[in-house]
Amino acid sequence: MITRRFLFLVLILGFLAVPARVTARPASRSYYLGFTPFPYDISFDAVNFTYDKIATDADLISHAFDNGVPWPEALSGKEFHANVMGDWNLRKTKTPTDHKVYVQITPINLMRNALAPYRAEKDDLPLPVPWDSYAFNAPEVKQSYLNYCRRVIAYFDPDFLAIGIEVNLLMQNRPDLWPSYVELHRYVYGELKKEYPTLPIMVTFQVTAMLEGYQPEYDHQRQMQALRDLIDYTDIFAMSVYPYFSVYTTQRLPTDIFDQLAALTDKPLAVSETGYPAQPFTLTQPPVTFETDETKQNRYISLLLAKANEYNFKFIINFVLRDYDRIWELTGKSDFVAVWRDTGLYDENGKPRQALQTWKDALALPVR
Repeated sequence: MITRRFLFLVLILGFLAVPARVTARPASRSYYLGFTPFPYDISFDAVNFTYDKIATDADLISHAFDNGVPWPEALSGKEFHANVMGDWNLRKTKTPTDHKVYVQITPINLMRNALAPYRAEKDDLPLPVPWDSYAFNAPEVKQSYLNYCRRVIAYFDPDFLAIGIEVNLLMQNRPDLWPSYVELHRYVYGELKKEYPTLPIMVTFQVTAMLEGYQPEYDHQRQMQALRDLIDYTDIFAMSVYPYFSVYTTQRLPTDIFDQLAALTDKPLAVSETGYPAQPFTLTQPPVTFETDETKQNRYISLLLAKANEYNFKFIINFVLRDYDRIWELTGKSDFVAVWRDTGLYDENGKPRQALQTWKDALALPVR
């Protein structure tokens, strides 16, 4: 969440501008490069453009489901609603056959403070009775979520699977729910590893919340406890990383961010989602402007790719392929949507940005 304290610290540190170092071009890469098919508009043209560019500008696709779980159907074994299966079918049909597939799902809601909502004829529906009373570790929830994971695996045949998204934020927002979530995750992870021992299974962490001083409103000790509780139950330390979600905003790029993150664990690393804005944007509550441009975006992408090779990351997902100004307009121009609006490697008109060439130069390297 964007807080007043966070914005106050932004203004204090805004004058610190430090360029990232440029490293020599490597001969190979350790990681796959991908995007989500999140479209820039509500249209078939937008969907087709996004998938077409994923086919040429990536070798991995990320299917991210942060919009609810069909809880009763997963428990009973009934068919999922046509809304769910239609979405799944479109994604599977349009996924390039030569791309690696990463799927991320979660039992936690988008605000990271409760059980995920219900998904059926619509996304993000209120939980039906009695699901609205269940804890994360309720037997029904544990079995339903395990069954849901199995169905996702059977349908998408992923190369990488995350079964929780930015889970450490639950520790901050609802620490009282954390133990029951940990029980759920450990159970589902353990059962899935018995059945799919070679499939990399993980949770993702919102990592600026975990680095001391980056987001001071987060309790650092609690964040480290969350990491300790889960690190033995994740095959990859998968990082959701938006460095401007910190006291540094877009005024300073902390060039040691990935060094600090790599020091947290000896597990393999990956970037489950990331992005950096290439245009200035202003939040309204309270008013604050993030000054940036495509040169700053390219500087971040260059740093990310260099550090990914240094630390042998498994994959990198730039969540937004093309700026979604139209979606922002259609959804009321909210601050929440604006935060990621300009993080595409294509601008809102489909024009490639500097960072896209940097990205494609890396994509041209062989995976080692």
